[in-house]
Amino acid sequence: DADTRSLLRRVGNEAVFRRIGAHTCETRGRDRLPLQDVFEQIRDAVRDFAENEVAPEAERIHRNDDLVPEEFITKMADLGYFGLAIPEQYGGSELGNLAMILTTEELSRASLASAGSLITRPEILAKALIQGGTDEQKKKWLPKIASGEVMVAIAVTEPDIGSDVASIKCPAEKRKVDGRDVWVINGPKAWCTFAGRATVLAVLCRTDPDLSKGAKGLSLFIVPKDSFDGHSFEMKQPGGGRLVGKADATPGYRGMHSYTLNFENYEVPVENLVGGEAGVGRGFYLQMAGFAAGRLQTGGRACGLAQAALEKTAEYVVDRNQFGHPISKFQLTQYTLGRMTVMLAASRAITYAAANAFDEDERMAAPLAAQAKLLACDMAVELTQMGQLMHGGWGYAEEYPISRYVVDAQVLPIFEGVKPILELKVIARHLLAG
Repeated sequence: DADTRSLLRRVGNEAVFRRIGAHTCETRGRDRLPLQDVFEQIRDAVRDFAENEVAPEAERIHRNDDLVPEEFITKMADLGYFGLAIPEQYGGSELGNLAMILTTEELSRASLASAGSLITRPEILAKALIQGGTDEQKKKWLPKIASGEVMVAIAVTEPDIGSDVASIKCPAEKRKVDGRDVWVINGPKAWCTFAGRATVLAVLCRTDPDLSKGAKGLSLFIVPKDSFDGHSFEMKQPGGGRLVGKADATPGYRGMHSYTLNFENYEVPVENLVGGEAGVGRGFYLQMAGFAAGRLQTGGRACGLAQAALEKTAEYVVDRNQFGHPISKFQLTQYTLGRMTVMLAASRAITYAAANAFDEDERMAAPLAAQAKLLACDMAVELTQMGQLMHGGWGYAEEYPISRYVVDAQVLPIFEGVKPILELKVIARHLLAG
């Protein structure tokens, strides 16, 4: 109606964006979004840890392609960050998904690659276990995940199979070895983030060799391994099984490292099939439940990275003088900072809404989590590039962290569901289904 159109014209006026941008410059872009007391306390505590422990190491890790420091993991475990959404009966704090998002966001603000993504993989496996694990599996693995005793990596993608998860080929065959029932895995996996340091891999395998079964032929396994330093590793089992991994070089998202893996007659205890015998053929659905949680977290990661870029850009334009004035005084700079602020606020709003919805009904909230991931990741890519342009030539120099934010942001629309698949196969399909 006319009133709505008038309102849209007013809020979309460039003068509004300039006023928002001027305020962002005054506050140096700092986020003080009001929250309930408990959530403000969580955010402030994580922010303090991230600024004092993570941020000072972020640039070194990125430039040297170093590993995530072990002290990050130890301190995050002591602070309970790995058990935020795990039920109390299994050693978690059960503070809910908004607490988890706030934690992920603040860690990502300090460093997406060396802290912000550390709690995503454990969360994916935890969700799969909560939804479909046996009582024994929940009692054994969830407390270890919550305490940080085990670190998790997810092995789904294969060198020639990405978004078409139902077509996975890597086989797991049930055998009897020395009188023991085991599953034996043979084949490659790709883009397995954190696989070197991880002590457990959640591996999606084909347990029914009939490829026509598609998703119904897949099962999910908890695969133990040793922890390894460096950019490659080789794990040998007493019975001759072998797992080899090599990190793939990437322009950003350094610290976590993503590995190409190859399993050779690698034995997995029969009790590590998620869901037990009832879990045969259910792996795809359990993995998708985990991915929904991963998408929610990725929305938080994108907001955290964008927040860092907004702050550094605001600081730069206030301090940078050209034509006799700080460039923050120019209308185009203010307009740009205003747009960046609004884009981030919109993405944060849908991500927090999805987190609250997840606490009510994870299955019903999964499409909203996908929408939050889509919007927030696109936002982070655009916002970091806008911030880089505001830095001018210095935005391309490694001396300024905005260059790291730009390359790190590029991965966000890819993992946990690449953008075109998320748009078509997840969000559009849900909307069109009515």
